[in-house]
Amino acid sequence: MRTDVVALLLVTAIAALLPRAVGPVLLGGRPLAPPLRRMLEMLAPALLTALIVVGVWGSGDGGGSAARAAGVAAGVVVVLRRGPLVAAMIVAAAVAAGLRLVT
Repeated sequence: MRTDVVALLLVTAIAALLPRAVGPVLLGGRPLAPPLRRMLEMLAPALLTALIVVGVWGSGDGGGSAARAAGVAAGVVVVLRRGPLVAAMIVAAAVAAGLRLVT
């Protein structure tokens, strides 16, 4: 992954997560409104998804991105079938590596 992309993602993550750190200080123990709480809870998965999308499709190295996409799809299948996250990562890596070996 390119350094400028990583830097941009880190700055975006810090900017998105900063309200989580500053919010409790400013609110002084008052409970957050439910819509705001739901939005803050969805930030981490959204940022993780952005990292995955950039990592899989952002490099433009030709055939490697198809292997990575297939690996991600295989990992998603394992997670959707309620498999452990470690198993999903191992399956995703194995599928991507196998496709790279074949192609």
